Amino acid sequence: MAKTKKIKQATKKEIEAIKALFLENYPDSVTELNYNNLYELLISVMLSAQCTDKRVNIITPALFEAYPDAPSLANAELDNVKEFIKTCSFFNNKAKNLLKMAQSVVENYNGEIPLERDELVKLAGVGQKTANVVMIEYAGANLMAVDTHVFRVAHRLGLSDATTAIKTEEELSKKFKTNLHLLHQAMVLFGRYRCKAVKPECEGCFMTPYCKTTQTFKV
Repeated sequence: MAKTKKIKQATKKEIEAIKALFLENYPDSVTELNYNNLYELLISVMLSAQCTDKRVNIITPALFEAYPDAPSLANAELDNVKEFIKTCSFFNNKAKNLLKMAQSVVENYNGEIPLERDELVKLAGVGQKTANVVMIEYAGANLMAVDTHVFRVAHRLGLSDATTAIKTEEELSKKFKTNLHLLHQAMVLFGRYRCKAVKPECEGCFMTPYCKTTQTFKV
């Protein structure tokens, strides 16, 4: 098997330029998930794992109407929850986690979603990435979250050569330092609509001077 060519890492000067370009092109970037409160945001982010935001936004209105808060969801029947989210990837496990999450919120947090990362990760189905995304979106926390888009963009731009999302998150946080909440969402949107996994739109891309890879690069 041929060895994968190591991507040249961005210099400090390039990192600053990349950061400035992301902030310039996505100055007010926010999630594309639709939500009205912290409870809805957390559920939407949980459902979005390995599923598109578009699909989640189709699913959630009926789900939120049926279960408008954690107490109502905590008392829901598992099969009913599955029925609401059955077009979402891994809906069986996600339905179980939604119920366990809601029950824990009722039992341990008086029915209110905790707005602290260390508490969020204690909830079923909520890992570090999900907790970070919630904190980024709802509280503007200076955190980085790495999904498939951020991972791909970070590697193509030589911002990271880490093999895991957690390590990539650590590297991006260390290199960017500030405005992480804006940079996270900027990288998500950039990866989703321009620097795509298949057929990236390279022509006229504002990051062309800093791209370290060929178009055959896959993540």
